Amino acid sequence: MTMSKQEFAPNRCAKPMSIEDDPRWARVVVRDKTADGHFWYSVLTTGVYCRPSCPSRTAHPKNVTLHDTIESARATGFRPCKRCNPDGPSLESENAALVAKACRLIDESEEEPSLESLAGAVGRSSGYFHRVFKAATGLTPKEYAEAARAEKVRESLELGNSVTEAIYDAGFNSSGRFYEKSTGILGMTPKQYRAGGANEELKFAVGQTTLGAILVASSTKGVASILLGDDPDVLVRSLQDRFPKARLIGADRDYETLISRVVGFVENPSIGLDLPLDVRGTAFQRRVWRALQAIPAGETATYADVARRIGTPESVRAVAGACAANNLAVAIPCHRVIRHNGELSGYAWGVGRKRALLDREAPESSKSS
Repeated sequence: MTMSKQEFAPNRCAKPMSIEDDPRWARVVVRDKTADGHFWYSVLTTGVYCRPSCPSRTAHPKNVTLHDTIESARATGFRPCKRCNPDGPSLESENAALVAKACRLIDESEEEPSLESLAGAVGRSSGYFHRVFKAATGLTPKEYAEAARAEKVRESLELGNSVTEAIYDAGFNSSGRFYEKSTGILGMTPKQYRAGGANEELKFAVGQTTLGAILVASSTKGVASILLGDDPDVLVRSLQDRFPKARLIGADRDYETLISRVVGFVENPSIGLDLPLDVRGTAFQRRVWRALQAIPAGETATYADVARRIGTPESVRAVAGACAANNLAVAIPCHRVIRHNGELSGYAWGVGRKRALLDREAPESSKSS
């Protein structure tokens, strides 16, 4: 039996894998901070090794070697990059730590600390600290302090303390300053809040989307609840459970215009949703929700990503709890948060709706592929 030349010929199609074919290289190109700690790379021409998020100019791939461990990168004999400090904590980790420290200082202070005192306590300039804090939490230090004091007022009122006691216990220097902001802080007057929200009025209306029924409810401050589901009656009962002492008022024709805007956004997320919101939650929940609002349409983040962004990387479960406590479907886009393995789960209004919302927000290029 004779063999043809073709059968004896070596496989000339097989080529060694280029570094550009390695998925890790793509993460280096985009300076993916979530890749830090998972691998490193060294650059022959500069004689340094770096973490994936290094802000230095991207090296030519032919001069780069990827390393699975920091020990492998050190074994090259190259020096650690001074810009990204691959042997120590990343800049993101350092910033997360200083933000967490500042949050503790705010939470534990009897009065609202100044920006200068907070910056001094964490060893940074006021301008740098302000930028880092807002980038991590979605709130300025002043906004966070106000949310923290609001939480103290709510807790004190719920314990049965008088309005005056609650005001001063939360660190307000005068009742006048508190009353100027009380409706914004509590969503209602202090006496109404102390009475469990009695006599608060909420307008509401129910509409229909291709994802099912939708309920929108508003206080005098803004939209307080957006609920999705299959049965309109169930949504109304859910609203009653969430605001048990509020007086629910069926919306008039003007309010129908607002709900049509929300329905339009659900059907076509690209149009955006710019509505005043009545966001009610703890200081931590508000930090999480601000971080969710910063996730662009068409992108997702993991619970761990969100925890890092708000400066508390150890609070992954608490982040998941804040997502579950969200009253404002689509306006606060908790559907953009996924598990670390890419799975969709934990959506109060159903995983199917979560998948549909993400599909609608996906870039056109991914839809056609």
